[in-house]
Amino acid sequence: MDRLALILVIVGALNWGLIALFQFDLVASLFGGQSAFLSRVVYGLVGLAGLYCISLLFRERNGTEK
Repeated sequence: MDRLALILVIVGALNWGLIALFQFDLVASLFGGQSAFLSRVVYGLVGLAGLYCISLLFRERNGTEK
């Protein structure tokens, strides 16, 4: 679950980078526009993954922190 969430967050970050640098929304172009159902699903999954990744900040690592 952690890896899947991280992958989705990376997809979202790369998409935002493309929007900022080139005004190009990769998710929207792949799935038929910003208001298309599949685009909204991807945006929603990225948002949920971001919320899930907040929990990673507060987890203890096994044996790596002293």
